[in-house]
Amino acid sequence: MPKQKKVKKIFVLDTSVLLYDSDAVKNFEKHDIAIPITVLEEIDSFKKGNTVTNLHAREFIRFLDKISDANMIQDWIPLNGKHHGNIRVVGDEASITDANKVFGSTKNDHRILNSALKLREDEPAKKVVLVTKDINLRLKARALSLDAEDYETTRIKDIDHLYKGKTDLTFDENDFINTLYKKGYLEHSKLEKSKPVKNHYYILKNHSSSALGYYNPRSEQVELIKQMNAYGIIPRNAEQTFAMHAMMNPDILLTTITGSAGTGKTLIALACALEQRRQYRQIYLARPIVPLSNRDLGYLPGDVKSKIDPYMQPLWDNLSIIKDQFSETSKQAKKIDELVQTEKLSIVPLAYIRGRSLNNVIFIIDEAQNLTPHEIKTIITRAGENTKIIFTGDIFQIDTPYLDAQSNGLSYLVDRMNNNDVYAHINLEKGERSELANLATKFL
Repeated sequence: MPKQKKVKKIFVLDTSVLLYDSDAVKNFEKHDIAIPITVLEEIDSFKKGNTVTNLHAREFIRFLDKISDANMIQDWIPLNGKHHGNIRVVGDEASITDANKVFGSTKNDHRILNSALKLREDEPAKKVVLVTKDINLRLKARALSLDAEDYETTRIKDIDHLYKGKTDLTFDENDFINTLYKKGYLEHSKLEKSKPVKNHYYILKNHSSSALGYYNPRSEQVELIKQMNAYGIIPRNAEQTFAMHAMMNPDILLTTITGSAGTGKTLIALACALEQRRQYRQIYLARPIVPLSNRDLGYLPGDVKSKIDPYMQPLWDNLSIIKDQFSETSKQAKKIDELVQTEKLSIVPLAYIRGRSLNNVIFIIDEAQNLTPHEIKTIITRAGENTKIIFTGDIFQIDTPYLDAQSNGLSYLVDRMNNNDVYAHINLEKGERSELANLATKFL
């Protein structure tokens, strides 16, 4: 049977895609890329500012300027590299079907739809596909019989099977557990036939006893994990013990901790950072700032500290919980106050990290599910000598538009980084905040 010829496609990119990934135009193989003129106008309005969205807007504008030596509204321009197609800016919105009339209003989204519809009329031999991270725009496109899809280059295909970081094993006999306690280690081949995953954690059980272990890629053995304590905080379950072990292991430089609200992600991360304070010059704490009603930080009164404090309050709350483990006059409580006053423990906006080199610091990024894959990469590439980075978050609790459980930076990081010598991940499952919080999580 003769091989079917591959249909050439034209992908029409929406503003949301280019603000999410400025390199998106390079990720469609040899197919052509069309950019509606409305998208260029919207991107131009985003080019000023310090967020990653502003950065992507500027990078894309510079890219277009670099490759365009002709009239891009009239001509298709070759993209760089032999594995890419052509690119063009679409200025004609006079399609036979007018989205403004169909949906009863004049909006930029409808202008983008008209550009794609007009392109389909002008290029009948090619399949025109609108690519957008805006769900409503995809729905409207399909209502007009226009092919539409999400931008999936950095999207996790199977979120239900995202790496969890640990395995539960149950044995009929007690030999393995006794050996682990006696020797402090076990051969991995005695536990599993599959190839070991680096820095993977194990819960070993039988009818009467249990043990916790992790596969050490340096010794190539499953080693016993003993009960731990970090600045007065004692883990309440196996997963919290694993998280604490990963964050306090000097060989693990990058750790991700996922889990729903109340599982102790932030609290344990802060406690581990304080416990290791002597090994680092500084402790940085940060959270992505997701302004309410799409208002930027500049809208709020006061200096930078006054602007970010409302967003960082959960970090201060967790520090207070750690301080409450000790009396107000204790050495440990005073040390926390001293670290804050001398800025050895500092809460910083993520926007100020770009361009810096982070040497000899432990850096905790809370609510990392609200970061894009590009932002995650930007943070990690700032790491210098003797720097440990910890990301915490709930991949199912997204607060920013155009991100979801499959496309956010934290999921992307877990999916891409697992089975690496310097990386460990654990998913916290059991809520430990309170019985009331657990009831709400379960039934509401």
